[in-house]
Amino acid sequence: MIFAEMEYSKDYWDEHHDLVKLICSNFDNVKHGIQGDSWIWILEGEGKVAIDTFSSMKHQVKCETKSLPLVEKVIGVLEQNYTVLEYEIPMPEAHEDLCKG
Repeated sequence: MIFAEMEYSKDYWDEHHDLVKLICSNFDNVKHGIQGDSWIWILEGEGKVAIDTFSSMKHQVKCETKSLPLVEKVIGVLEQNYTVLEYEIPMPEAHEDLCKG
């Protein structure tokens, strides 16, 4: 599910490094990379939130669980330095089966 999309003026690959620095300074367990697309995973307990550009030219905040508190924590950190457009109702990604509920 896509919970939010970030707004910034640079191309996403130019924004990747600063975004990783921000996330790593606020979360202990972070994995990241850039190869064609930018991706960052924030892991906490059993939860995982992704920030990536797999389905957009801007970074999006994604999570497989609809009510994971980590999503709001990540969005709160992003809002310290970025404009974040949070969706009222999370949007499914193209690969997600809408019939699963």
